[in-house]
Amino acid sequence: MEAEAQKNIAQGIYEETVVEEGFFILKCSNESDDNQLFKREVSSNFIQFHFCVKGSASFSFNNGNYRLPIQESTSLLLYNPQRDLPIEVSVNADSWVLSVLLPIKKFHTLFSTDAHYITFLSEENKDRKYYKDGRISPSMSIVLNQLVNYNLHPSIKSLYFKGKAYELLSLYFNREEDVDVEQCPFLVDEQNVAKIKKAKQIVISRMAEPPTLQEIADEIQLPINKLKEGFKQIYGDSVFSFLFDYKMEVARQLLASGSHNVNEVGDKVGYSTASHFISAFKKKFGITPKKFVMGLNS
Repeated sequence: MEAEAQKNIAQGIYEETVVEEGFFILKCSNESDDNQLFKREVSSNFIQFHFCVKGSASFSFNNGNYRLPIQESTSLLLYNPQRDLPIEVSVNADSWVLSVLLPIKKFHTLFSTDAHYITFLSEENKDRKYYKDGRISPSMSIVLNQLVNYNLHPSIKSLYFKGKAYELLSLYFNREEDVDVEQCPFLVDEQNVAKIKKAKQIVISRMAEPPTLQEIADEIQLPINKLKEGFKQIYGDSVFSFLFDYKMEVARQLLASGSHNVNEVGDKVGYSTASHFISAFKKKFGITPKKFVMGLNS
């Protein structure tokens, strides 16, 4: 099996990464103006964790007769040893959902010494179906955003995702009395996390003419040093390095759609001259926009 699979569904993108054999991270992103439907078969021996990173979505079961909505900053845990639970999720416009699929046997080995405090791992419950919804903590939000927005060399992606997947599960099952023990106290404050997320939306929405760091800091009402630190902690990169990668990904998708030429794409992502855009695209992808398009058509 390939370590990663990605496919475009209209303007939605489904990406599946194999963390280990039988252990998957799925990303469903919808940047379009319409709902997008994502489907995947999942057998009864898997436990499912679903996290709404942005926007909202709805899971459908039993041929659409039963629905579970999920909102931004909330999670769902699903397990039913009696029947398969295929994923059928309708992701709303401008929304992202990240899911973790893990065989229940693998999951048991992770918590073999602490099963007594996880309700559905107890002996009397182990063969029963289980459902739980909950809030995504600020510390979990950081890990989820790092998984969604990772910017690392492909050769270490598998290792990075493996570490983050285990970190996410650890935080999910963190005992309530330990919740305040965080590496970065500033980001425990949900208001600060919301402000950093707003900063990301600001640079994305104005990518063609981005504001300065000071202007962003003023708009979200955070000191500029807190903006820098918080953004790096959540998104794993500086504000403008993140923006560069975002602009290049938008450019790549526009070129792949075939609806715009190189000059138009460069203009849309904020480059006043074609030569600057070509140089930036080549820096990111190691190929010129023209050769990229030719490669799609060959």
